[in-house]
Amino acid sequence: MIERVFVDSNIFIYAYTSDDERRHSIARDLLRNNVSKNEIVLNVQVLNEFYSVMSRYKYPHDGIKSCLNEIIEQVKVMPLELETVNRCLLIKEKYCYSWWDSLVLASAMENDCTILYSEDLQCGQIIENRLTIVNPF
Repeated sequence: MIERVFVDSNIFIYAYTSDDERRHSIARDLLRNNVSKNEIVLNVQVLNEFYSVMSRYKYPHDGIKSCLNEIIEQVKVMPLELETVNRCLLIKEKYCYSWWDSLVLASAMENDCTILYSEDLQCGQIIENRLTIVNPF
């Protein structure tokens, strides 16, 4: 059975940078394995965060553009809607995550994902009895 998994920007950043070889390898393997077995979902926020961080790493625009195109070809990119923002507000109040992390959680839930891969959130926590946070590192 194919599951939908949401992947946070930090996983993509590690996959496309090699400053930390261990995390780079884990991120690449995670993406490779999920592309073949599951449907990877992310939202436009993840693409924005990826661009922002890669720019801070001094990657050139054309290189980041190439990475983004590669990501977009392999995943399902979802928009952020007003409903997502409303769900984000409820998640933020209930779980006390940052606005941006709550927006990721809301989007993952809105798109029926069962797993959220992220380095930034509490590994093993289950949100609303249906979304499990997994830190692959």
